[in-house]
Amino acid sequence: MAAAPDDAFGYGDPRGRPELRAALADHLARARGVYTSPEHILICAGISHGLQILSKVLAGREARNVAVESYGPDRHRGLLAAAGLEALSLPLDTHGTYPVPPDGTDTVLLTPAHQFPVGTTLQRDRRTAVVDWARRTGGLVLEDDYDGEFRFDHQSVGALQGLAPDCVVYLGTASQTLAPGLRLAWMALPPTLAEEAVAAKGQTDSSEVLSQLAMAEFITSGAYSRHVRAARRRYRDRRDSLVTALAQHAPKVRVTGTAAGLHTVLSLPLGTEQRVLQSATRQGLKVAGLSRYRHARSLHVMADALVVGYGGPSDAVWPQALSALMRILS
Repeated sequence: MAAAPDDAFGYGDPRGRPELRAALADHLARARGVYTSPEHILICAGISHGLQILSKVLAGREARNVAVESYGPDRHRGLLAAAGLEALSLPLDTHGTYPVPPDGTDTVLLTPAHQFPVGTTLQRDRRTAVVDWARRTGGLVLEDDYDGEFRFDHQSVGALQGLAPDCVVYLGTASQTLAPGLRLAWMALPPTLAEEAVAAKGQTDSSEVLSQLAMAEFITSGAYSRHVRAARRRYRDRRDSLVTALAQHAPKVRVTGTAAGLHTVLSLPLGTEQRVLQSATRQGLKVAGLSRYRHARSLHVMADALVVGYGGPSDAVWPQALSALMRILS
């Protein structure tokens, strides 16, 4: 607050504070391979807010639909529907989402780095295919990179946006690296879309200014990168303890999606998903069944499974939570 300029406490640029947009442009280039400039970054109050803004833009362009992954958050499909956009379902196979949509699709919404909830990573040939589709048809790709900075086992998977900044909207957030309650996210927009997105957001900055200034200083000081590295180590340790416990207590349970992110998927015997969820509730565990995230119109049905997020419990609670989960699965 002491270092903030006087104009920081006015109504502000609807794109967000320039300090944060400049810091993000530099950080995203280094950490995620995002090619953008501060002028084309738009600060928003979470990924959902970003999708609301983009939905207005798409509706204004007379878009009719958005193709989404067969499994994903209901709230995203609800936001699209509220703007009058039909949510189409993308195909799914053993390699994950096939991102090239059917003819007549206007936009595609993907989580390429670490699909939620299935946990797959969009492979190189499929990344190329969806970019080729966008350039060939004039379509738009929305990239939700909500946990892309948490890669454990391999070299970081760069953002899809870096392949095609002219037709990919990059959406990032502090919800996973810091806390959802901050309501702080950002979009790196193609230059041809930036003015429309600013107009759709409104004439004033709707994101809280002190959080933006603090985040800008956090990034430029280097502390944010150090924090992410430390968090990555903590979450990797939790992932490892979960995988080790499964091998010891529930060796028949197959675990997938462990290379990145804050969640993993545990396979279950056919027809047991609801029973396991009831047992988890009795044990005081908050987990979800994979079927909860299935697109209603998807033709692809995956086997019963449990979606387990290991980022939420405190360090003090984590061992007890893990023990309770093992009691259920064993």
